[in-house]
Amino acid sequence: MTTPADSRYTSSHDAVAGRCPPRLVAPLFGNSWLTVTAYALRDGPLRTGQLRRSIGGISQKMLTQTLRRMEDMALVERRRYPEAPPRVEYQLTEAGKDLLLPIFALGGWAHRHGDAVRSAMAEHPAGR
Repeated sequence: MTTPADSRYTSSHDAVAGRCPPRLVAPLFGNSWLTVTAYALRDGPLRTGQLRRSIGGISQKMLTQTLRRMEDMALVERRRYPEAPPRVEYQLTEAGKDLLLPIFALGGWAHRHGDAVRSAMAEHPAGR
């Protein structure tokens, strides 16, 4: 469903040239750990170990790569405290907090349609 506000994203931007807002967000949702990490940070700052336990199933290397990418995209802020041993916390920036809106929307969609999608995927395995 297209609304008048949505037309600004399709009429004046060149999707092929990469100036289209949907092309900007594709890497956000193409990396499953990025959205999971943002969701894990929804309630406030966490240390790396807390974040990894909260997420579950993510390697330290992948978490570090994801956090660096999120920093580069201005989605998280890294705060290092001058303590021994050093303490580092990550928290969402305003842009990161705003990203939670579509993440919550996608979560709601998954909750409503997940069974149907899983069933269809079982009937049609990848690589057909």
